[in-house]
Amino acid sequence: MGRKITGEQEARTYLRAARAAGQTPGEWAREHGIDGRSLNMWRVNLQRSEPSAVRLVELVPSPPAAAEARYLVRVGEVVVELGDDFQEQTLVRLLRVLRSC
Repeated sequence: MGRKITGEQEARTYLRAARAAGQTPGEWAREHGIDGRSLNMWRVNLQRSEPSAVRLVELVPSPPAAAEARYLVRVGEVVVELGDDFQEQTLVRLLRVLRSC
């Protein structure tokens, strides 16, 4: 197993080098004594943070019941509206999806 990547700048440098060499990150890492799993995890995390990596999540609204309390949860530019009947586990799952986008 090779050496772990220590930071974002190092990971970006190695990923650019792999692309320039026409190799996968794993191939490049093996040839240069770098842990391929570490480089791959940096690749995945950096792709998630790229603004151009757009992921769509479909939200289907349901009509609120009369006199039901409503709550708005803002995550960046996304607003999620919840009623009193929301389930905590469902909200946790929804926030995980939003965080991954």
